[in-house]
Amino acid sequence: MSINPFLNLKTLRSLTLACLFSTSFANAADWDHLPVPAKPEKGKTWKLLEISDDFTYKAESLRKPEEFEKRWNSSYINTWTGPGKTEWSAGHNYVTNGHLGIAASRKPGTDYVHTGIITSKKFYRYPLYIETRAKIAKQVLASCVWMLSEDSTEEIDILEAYGSDRPSEDWYAKRLHLSHHTFIRKPFQDYQPKDEGSWYARDGITWSDNFHRIGVYWRDPWHLEYYVDGKLARVTSGKEMIDPEGYTKGTGLSKEMKIIINMENQGWRVDTNTIPSDAELANIDKTIMWVDWIRVYQAVDNQTTTQTK
Repeated sequence: MSINPFLNLKTLRSLTLACLFSTSFANAADWDHLPVPAKPEKGKTWKLLEISDDFTYKAESLRKPEEFEKRWNSSYINTWTGPGKTEWSAGHNYVTNGHLGIAASRKPGTDYVHTGIITSKKFYRYPLYIETRAKIAKQVLASCVWMLSEDSTEEIDILEAYGSDRPSEDWYAKRLHLSHHTFIRKPFQDYQPKDEGSWYARDGITWSDNFHRIGVYWRDPWHLEYYVDGKLARVTSGKEMIDPEGYTKGTGLSKEMKIIINMENQGWRVDTNTIPSDAELANIDKTIMWVDWIRVYQAVDNQTTTQTK
């Protein structure tokens, strides 16, 4: 099945309605049988937070039910419209058959891309475990689940991946970018780890072929643990890995952050002329990032173990 590369909101809404009756995807996963792979500190236990979403309801691109609205906004954390050649669009996300779809299409008459985005209504802070089960789009676009502080100076990337099946993109398609950022906004400075471990590969897997679980344990301002399909994949810990440039002035990743799910044509990709073609954007099998569920746990004292959802 394919769609017009110059997909507008009316077309996307029609596509959404059609997808509501599709049987292409299985029901949303029930994560209750999946233990949290990260272990909270002694004396604490995991409490499931209300932002956790298994997307078992239905939501059209421009009309959302209360189950969505109580958790998410169909916009960024501020008025910025997106990096590189991205223009985020409120009409490019929907929920069908137990999955959140984040779609992409050509902005008519331009080389920009409209992409979907949703942002949590609330802020969250360590000690926190956040995990998603998602299938990244087969695009040169980034498929992303991440966290960002209100002032955009601290960022944690849970999922950041590029799933294009172009032969030239095979290296990226076989890797997940497990990373974080600390920033100074004026004059702009950006630190993120550059070590080989920040690009995670496993057994030649092409990550866009199937759904995978990716999670981050934000234990404290100086310690992050990344889990892929329930197994520890990376640990980033200490000042020399978290903030060696001192951009946080000694506080590390300490600020409250919102959760963001989106796709984007990032600036560094644009700089290397890595831009999706009209044909790629016209192919529905390539142009949607699917999220089966996202779960978020706070580490709390043992006596406050009641779960909420």
